[in-house]
Amino acid sequence: MTWQDGIGYLAAALTTGSFVPQALLTLRTRNVSGISLAMYSAFTVGVALWLAYGVLLGEWPIVVANSVTLLLALTILSVKLIEDRRSAQGRPRT
Repeated sequence: MTWQDGIGYLAAALTTGSFVPQALLTLRTRNVSGISLAMYSAFTVGVALWLAYGVLLGEWPIVVANSVTLLLALTILSVKLIEDRRSAQGRPRT
């Protein structure tokens, strides 16, 4: 591994790891009132594009980081969509 890859993996670990607490909190509380659907949708698409970019370049730090980030972002976005639909239908959270 080159020192450039090391920087990439460290950056990936820090930025991707920062999503873990939010994803866990969202799953535990189901509270998504402070999450913007438009922002998270755009963010998720952006992460998917970064993943595609990393794959096309064969850059593993980009691929690994964005694969994990995409999974976490999709988790949060899914809970947001489910909870917004429940709220619109007047059903309480379970």
